Amino acid sequence: MDRILLSPVSRSNEKAVDRSGGDTSHLEGRFASGLVMAIVGTFLFASKSIVAKLVYGLGLDATGLLTLRMVFSFPVYWLVWIKLKRRVALTGSAKPIPRRLIVRAVLLGFFGYYLAAYLDLLGLEYISAQMERLTLFSYPALIAVLAWMFLGEPLGWKIVLSIGLCYLGVWLMYSQEGQYATDSDTFTGIALVLGAAISYSIYVLFAKPIMQEIGSREFTSLAMMGSTVFVAVQCVVTNSFDSIIQANPWVFAYGAALAILCTVVPSFLINEAIVRIGATRTSVIGSAGPVLTMLLAILLLKEPSTPYHFVGMLVAIVGVALVAKK
Repeated sequence: MDRILLSPVSRSNEKAVDRSGGDTSHLEGRFASGLVMAIVGTFLFASKSIVAKLVYGLGLDATGLLTLRMVFSFPVYWLVWIKLKRRVALTGSAKPIPRRLIVRAVLLGFFGYYLAAYLDLLGLEYISAQMERLTLFSYPALIAVLAWMFLGEPLGWKIVLSIGLCYLGVWLMYSQEGQYATDSDTFTGIALVLGAAISYSIYVLFAKPIMQEIGSREFTSLAMMGSTVFVAVQCVVTNSFDSIIQANPWVFAYGAALAILCTVVPSFLINEAIVRIGATRTSVIGSAGPVLTMLLAILLLKEPSTPYHFVGMLVAIVGVALVAKK
């Protein structure tokens, strides 16, 4: 999917300060660079829906686009994996990753990088980029519900209110989506993107313990490479290679941009931002993602927009902010 806000970094790291009384300029520089990384990563993630819409305009479908995304991103994650393995071999700093954790990472990659990504891209064929981004943005509230259902975590009033606000925002925008698509298309698109949000929530909920054991970069690389296998199987079954080969040459440029600029680069930027400025600040900056998508959709795709769109977006952001606060 779009964002990786998982890290074994503790809250104590977020509040760490230099108590030695020495020069803190390096800390200030690290904090400033972390802010830049979070902002750039959020902007690149927000651009994903826009690039997908441009590809659809050239005739490629969701399966073909997902295949291109994986084809261009897989080598990067594979190189990162090889580099990490070599570092471990040279330094002997860590034990080999148990096979059971590799299998779990690959299975979670199915939910987080294959199923969620495919349902999201498929939903974009039916609804506007604005509607897709807002519906997907509800996944933190879904994570809270799943944690309550399967892990026994308490479901407090803030979480209930957050869920209500998130879907009130979706409903406000849904009432205006008729300007972009038919009612049946809108319902189908929202259902698909909501399925993507649920799938990604499952990934986030069960990925953190594994990331803490093997490391976030190792886990991300394993999960992404594993998801590529599922994408390849779907592409063979649906015989999508012909449509990709015969596609407009611009499709390949957009596919590369979606893979590298909207997936690989922001995933590492966001992870590093968490390390430098903390998960809370990174999440707050990430809340601007749907707004950026809305603005880009209006400016570049000429999608219709009304005050209800902006109000719905604001209500949903408030809802997510509630569930994000401890």
